[in-house]
Amino acid sequence: MAEFPTFTVSGLNQYMKSLLDRDEFLNGIFVRGEISNYKCYPSGHHYFSLKDAEGTIRCVMFKREAARLRFRPENGMKVIAFGRVTVFPRDGQYQLYCSDLTPDGVGDLHVAFEQLKNKLAAEGLFDPAKKRPIPAYPKKIALITSPAGAAVRDLLRVLKARWPLCQVVVIPTSVQGAEAPGEICQALSLVGVCGGVDLVIAGRGGGSMEDLWCFNDEKVARAIRACPVPVISAVGHEPDFTIADFVADLRAATPSNGAELATPDIREITENLQTIQMALKRAVDRRIDREGKRLYNLSNNRVLRDPMAPIQDKRLLLDYHQRHLINALKNKLARTHGDLGRLAAGLDALSPMKVLGRGYGIARNQEGQVLHSIRQVKHGTAITLRLTDGTLGCRVEGVEKHG
Repeated sequence: MAEFPTFTVSGLNQYMKSLLDRDEFLNGIFVRGEISNYKCYPSGHHYFSLKDAEGTIRCVMFKREAARLRFRPENGMKVIAFGRVTVFPRDGQYQLYCSDLTPDGVGDLHVAFEQLKNKLAAEGLFDPAKKRPIPAYPKKIALITSPAGAAVRDLLRVLKARWPLCQVVVIPTSVQGAEAPGEICQALSLVGVCGGVDLVIAGRGGGSMEDLWCFNDEKVARAIRACPVPVISAVGHEPDFTIADFVADLRAATPSNGAELATPDIREITENLQTIQMALKRAVDRRIDREGKRLYNLSNNRVLRDPMAPIQDKRLLLDYHQRHLINALKNKLARTHGDLGRLAAGLDALSPMKVLGRGYGIARNQEGQVLHSIRQVKHGTAITLRLTDGTLGCRVEGVEKHG
């Protein structure tokens, strides 16, 4: 009989979780249903269920993903949820971890939008690290939009008001319809041919999702990324999001906002320059005043009025130091002579010749050794006796020991 494995409850839940996590189909799935039991906790996480006529599945959307919602979910709302299915090991129930949630009713366009967005995101086209900086002071801007729409008029008006030093080139394209994606791609490819363009603004005014769909085209997204200069996406109104917004280097809420983000305000720059000019003038005035005082002090300096005065002062100082050194040397020599006399007197007092002068003598044997004891000699030993004025050669005739 075959043996069956024995699981703990948590072990079984973990095993089921690993099975679901390895299923690639369940790691990215769209689920259509009606929201029920919706709750938004203080943590920012959203918990709810999706149900249809025959079933229910528990769902969770964490704070980070929920913060990107452009609407507030409500019970009874029909939505399309995108996420992954897995098991929550603590209670053993499988649930849908939602990464995106949109109201149902948009239809296949929305599904295609989400699928393309996820595909391009996986390829790294939305990576913030790949975003190029917008030039601070653009010299030439290319507008890719319809020449007949209100958007181009708004763009030109704002650009002229904010940065009239910039040259603007309009590359006309369709921004709606089946032919629009191809024309937008062609316009983006012409940017490099125009020469000198350092920024592109691509966009149009507001409209329905169908009206804006050309900016959700995969070819357009890849053309934006391939454009040799930074691209600002300025499509629709603030609530409208397109694939172009995600792939562009910068998203603008509206065409007018795109022109504002693309250029500095010449009035602000003029005011800043005037402020800097005034600050520089004050700094120059202070420097001139400071140098004028310095020049005045120098002109009244004694060195300039009497160039020989410092030399005379140095001569007097030299004489003073010379006298001081001479006196110091004389005093040093006097002290040294005094010390030498005292030392000489001390040496003279200790001289053996002084002792001999008082009647004493120094006896030595034939080897020159000084005799200190009668034990160093015997009868008949020849010795020398040094007196104060000479030396006597002697022979020992007798030895007498004293107590």
